[in-house]
Amino acid sequence: MTSASSPTPQLTGNTGADGILAGLDPEQSEAAQAVRGPVCILAGAGTGKTRAITHRIAYAVATGAVPPEAVLAVTFTARAAGELRTRLRALGANGVQARTFHAAALRQLSYFAPQILGGPMPEVAGNPIRWVSQAANRLRLRTDKTELRDLASEIDWAKSSLVSPGEYVTAAARANRGISLTPAKVAEVYAGYEEAKRRNDEIDFSDLLLIMAGALEELPDVARAVRAQYRYFVIDEYQDVSPVQQRLLDAWVGDRRDLCVVGDANQTIYSFAGAKPSYLLEFADRYPDATVVRLERDYRSTPQIVELANRLMSGAQQRDAGLRLIGQRPDGPKPTFAEHDDEVAEAAAVASTAKRLIAEGTPAAEIAILFRINAQSEVYEQALTEAGISYVLRGGERFFERAEVRQALVLLRGAARADDGSVPLPQSVAEVLSSVGWNLEHPPPGGAARERWESLAALVNLAEQFVTELPEARLDEFNADLEQRAASQHAPTVQGVTLASLHSAKGLEWDAVFLVGVTDQTIPIQHATTEEQLAEERRLFYVGITRARQRLMLSWALARNPGQARRRKPSRFLDGLRPGAGTRQAGTPKRAKVVPQSEDAAAFGRLRTWRKKQAEAQGVPAYVVFSDATLVAIANRAPSDDTELAQVPGVGPTKLERYAEPVLAVLAGQDPEPVEIS
Repeated sequence: MTSASSPTPQLTGNTGADGILAGLDPEQSEAAQAVRGPVCILAGAGTGKTRAITHRIAYAVATGAVPPEAVLAVTFTARAAGELRTRLRALGANGVQARTFHAAALRQLSYFAPQILGGPMPEVAGNPIRWVSQAANRLRLRTDKTELRDLASEIDWAKSSLVSPGEYVTAAARANRGISLTPAKVAEVYAGYEEAKRRNDEIDFSDLLLIMAGALEELPDVARAVRAQYRYFVIDEYQDVSPVQQRLLDAWVGDRRDLCVVGDANQTIYSFAGAKPSYLLEFADRYPDATVVRLERDYRSTPQIVELANRLMSGAQQRDAGLRLIGQRPDGPKPTFAEHDDEVAEAAAVASTAKRLIAEGTPAAEIAILFRINAQSEVYEQALTEAGISYVLRGGERFFERAEVRQALVLLRGAARADDGSVPLPQSVAEVLSSVGWNLEHPPPGGAARERWESLAALVNLAEQFVTELPEARLDEFNADLEQRAASQHAPTVQGVTLASLHSAKGLEWDAVFLVGVTDQTIPIQHATTEEQLAEERRLFYVGITRARQRLMLSWALARNPGQARRRKPSRFLDGLRPGAGTRQAGTPKRAKVVPQSEDAAAFGRLRTWRKKQAEAQGVPAYVVFSDATLVAIANRAPSDDTELAQVPGVGPTKLERYAEPVLAVLAGQDPEPVEIS
């Protein structure tokens, strides 16, 4: 799942300049040989961006255009910086500095602290939330951990955007920012946060950039020393540069012109954190004589996936000079589109397809399930577990390990002691969660608070699903079910299918990608209301599509739980991408069956009746026997023997041994007695 956009030759320190150019495509070679002056490389997804810039640096060093120690290559993550250094060493460009903005600023400020600060380097706050908390407490604001995280994110956005506490209210309104606190309160906390840091002689990571930029602008001796060291700049992922990072870059470069920027405006997905693609899009306006190179040959994805990505962005209203990917790989299967009646069935279908791909030879580590928000992971964690498929959750905690879920489970266990069954289970769960601020009618607009709300909403929906199986269920039975779910999802999983949000998937790639939950209100997310926010959601969807090398499967569900009204709509981004009603193309999958119809529905009903009796005989929740999703899959497939039943997702070896005989009997129209479980 790492980047492999085009093969990299194994070179050594003795490789000459011509050898460095060997194996590059024409556009990559043009970029590599543009070693002086302002250069802008517009690099689409999978086009060999890192390959182009590392060969450009190595070629400049090999031809004597610049000494390696005078080069500063800047990117956005320590992982990406490490990748740059590794590739540059292989190309013989030892001594080149490859760092993140913050790492470069920290190194420089540490060295020049006596001149800039008049004393030693202050401590860099490892956990700035404690100063946010202190500021909120001084204002007598009652905030939980989620609200503190949102406040910290707002302050980080403001500082990245060069917005002071006094300017925050106006800037927040202009940018359509929104968290649970009013902009005025956020501004007060922001001011208190800055004061708390000053009192404790600490700075944060944004301060590193601000202080260093100010020093280069105002202290000629510091500016001369830094500019004498670094004379040749390469900025990766330039579409993600924020105003404070651009200010520092301008201070580094000064009035010189050896600046190369690389990026793809179609992959700008961090505007919420201050990123501004305008710096990339307007680079040629700022430097009219700049060399502009376009990398559009996509070595990652099949032409079918590339075509879908291009069609998605063809209607995007942005100025990117029309970057359009050209697929270089052999043909592959067309992307598929599947509609399901509910999320449980969608997850079961995804797990079933993943299991088939693994059986056919696709490594589990080369399969990814991507979703818009982390709270969507729970149903896929469960479906994969039932199917016996290991998984790795990237960029977030597993559902039952999240702080808000753990807290909710403690509260639900306490409430079960007083539950007399007079209140329906979903209402009981909702009332318990309301004690920690959850409210069905008023979800927060975004940020960590929204993620927390979605996690708690998932618990309420699990309760609604649970009572469809056990209508008279009480809290203690529901809690036992939750404990079973949590226990089954805590098994160690080092290798497996990747579960990831679209944001955390950026920069990665897999052979097979499932894009799930592709409904309006989710992608685009419901709190994206402005034209700019909707454009960013489209770009986020584009990033998801372009993570796939060989297979891409898109799906959505019309309801959250089985039996609920199917009111959801497919994402508006799918308009024009998927076959419309009545125009289904050859080879396009039919609408996925989820809640069974006709004969399947009858089988499903008989299976549920048998499961209830079996669960009661064992003294366990119905879920422990089989989930609804598994029963749906059994009803749909109608296996006739043990071998066919074993292929159904959720029917592992143990359940096959225990329940094969009664399940097959139910499918044959019989009414078997519950089996005894020792």
